[in-house]
Amino acid sequence: MQTYLDFEKPVAELEGKIAELKSLSSTDDAVSIDEEVNRLSTRAEEALADIYKKLTPWQKTQVARHPQRPHFSDYVKGLVTEWTPLAGDRKFGEDAALQAGFGRFDGRPVAVIV
Repeated sequence: MQTYLDFEKPVAELEGKIAELKSLSSTDDAVSIDEEVNRLSTRAEEALADIYKKLTPWQKTQVARHPQRPHFSDYVKGLVTEWTPLAGDRKFGEDAALQAGFGRFDGRPVAVIV
């Protein structure tokens, strides 16, 4: 399920209408709504681009903290093979703010520290 921020509400409404129309078209074969769906999709894309052109500093912070943003582990899964994470230290324990490990990127051995 898509999560929308407060300032993205107009886009959420448009995408809700698109989903509603698609569900109607799947139940009723006689109604063709492809043109309306395409028009609403275009409007949603334009609205999203317009919103993101005018973001305030706080809204940019909200985007950076979005719950569905990619995380370090998402990038590692997509880019690094044979991933072996490093964990903990000898004096204290695991620090969730620091992640590191070894693996292969494009076939070459790499060490990744974030």
